[in-house]
Amino acid sequence: MTRFLLKGLIRDHHRSLFPVIIVTAGVMTSILGYCFMHGIIDDMVRSNAKLDTGHVKVMTRAYGDISRQLPNDLAILNVGDLIGDLEGDYPHMEWTARIKFGGLIDLPDEHGETRSQGPSFGIALDLLGPNSRERDRLGLKKALVRGHLPQAPGEILISEEFANRLGADMGDLATLVSSTAHGGMAVQNFTIVGSVRFGIAPMDRNAIIANLSDVQYALDMEDSAGEVLGFFPNLIYDDKIAKKTARDFNSKIHQPEDEFSPVMLTLREQGGLGEYLDTVNSRVAIILFGFFFVMSLVLWNAGLMSGIRRYGEMGVRLAIGESKGHVYRSLLGESILIGTVGSILGTAIGLGFSYYLQEVGLDISSMTKGSNMLMANIMRAKITPASYYIGFLPGLLATLVGSAISGIRIFKRQTAQLFKELEV
Repeated sequence: MTRFLLKGLIRDHHRSLFPVIIVTAGVMTSILGYCFMHGIIDDMVRSNAKLDTGHVKVMTRAYGDISRQLPNDLAILNVGDLIGDLEGDYPHMEWTARIKFGGLIDLPDEHGETRSQGPSFGIALDLLGPNSRERDRLGLKKALVRGHLPQAPGEILISEEFANRLGADMGDLATLVSSTAHGGMAVQNFTIVGSVRFGIAPMDRNAIIANLSDVQYALDMEDSAGEVLGFFPNLIYDDKIAKKTARDFNSKIHQPEDEFSPVMLTLREQGGLGEYLDTVNSRVAIILFGFFFVMSLVLWNAGLMSGIRRYGEMGVRLAIGESKGHVYRSLLGESILIGTVGSILGTAIGLGFSYYLQEVGLDISSMTKGSNMLMANIMRAKITPASYYIGFLPGLLATLVGSAISGIRIFKRQTAQLFKELEV
């Protein structure tokens, strides 16, 4: 029976072509929208985790209250001992210290006079440690535009846009003018050995990347760091494990009455990210549900119209002796075949477009020039396991329901009415 129906659909394009195209287009668009939305959210979480929040972050409570001001005078002391304790208590995560700092980068000429200068935002991390994964975590090798990564103390990276604005070349001397953790003036010379482009507007605007020990020396922060970040080894954020780790640490270590006591926050507890992600996820769910609902209505209507146009055919089949139940079941079988074929084609095409957006992406750099959000300039889709089947349900059910409702009229048709329609 299935083979007979399939042959009929292939040979009669008027009966199958339009419904299959509608199902294919709807499923394709649904999958593409689903993958694209999830890609944007995933990229935002990953960018914030790598560059700012970690999957969990440890800092003093006083530092956390005004962390946007980079208050290194409120940094964690004896950070080496703290990291050792964290590695022993929570070996399922990787722990690393970082310092965020601001300052002025001054480039001297051959006479030692200022040639160009500009304000900068810096991140100090362990670039030279033999077991450090910070280079890979930030993707510095992939982001490198000119020069090479730091290989010795006193070497720094600078964003390509910042370097062009300052007129800096690789090998130039750069002087960092900032403030120490004790409120004094910090003046330290570095050598620019490479330029990077992260594809994230705030980082590409005026960022410098330096080795942790160099900045600790420059800012008078020996064995201190503003933040200790924890990462899951696979770099995939797990909110349940992160919350459990933070609760356990805070119950054992954090002392609410001491503003310099270390406190651990999860990614979602920092910078309003939790509320933002919840809002985005709810809006994405509403948009996708609305889209699926509209697509289902379109397919349902297509099924209804197809069934109504075929009332004459159904009447002839009933007139020659075919049972009403058999006609109705064959109509449902056709709708299942149409929905299945259209869903398979739509899924394949949707996944193809999604894969292209996942690998190549959509450049929105012209829209993010003044943005302070840690969001990539290239928006990418993300193919998840759900992407392979999420379009089947509306694509299949909508055509089936439409045919089922339109086919009910079969049971109401009378023989006398059939002969009258045939005469017409």
